[in-house]
Amino acid sequence: QVQLVESGGGLVQAGGSLRLSCTASGSMFSINAMGWYRQARGKQRELAATITKDGRTNYAERVKGRFTISIDNAKNTVFLQMNSLKPEDTGVYYCNAHFTSYSGGTSRPGVGWGQGTQVTVSS
Repeated sequence: QVQLVESGGGLVQAGGSLRLSCTASGSMFSINAMGWYRQARGKQRELAATITKDGRTNYAERVKGRFTISIDNAKNTVFLQMNSLKPEDTGVYYCNAHFTSYSGGTSRPGVGWGQGTQVTVSS
């Protein structure tokens, strides 16, 4: 079982910045990739950014040039630096992890989600 705990959300004015972090914990696992997804009220959850353990990144068009995702493999932690925030960035940001768990000499893939952290950008 892998648990994901997010932090760093809050209220900020348009043009401001926030930094989200998410740490994965558990036993006998390794991270393959982590990411952030946003869910606005009444909307589906959608990609913001992802990063693999070797640093390959992918960004949604709407955040390119404003958001930067990074990963600390030693600490199983992913960060999302959000700059030049806009009101339309408002939503609950969920951390996601793709991992491999090990047990009894076998390995299996898994996917986990955090509980989400609220980001509100006022105009």
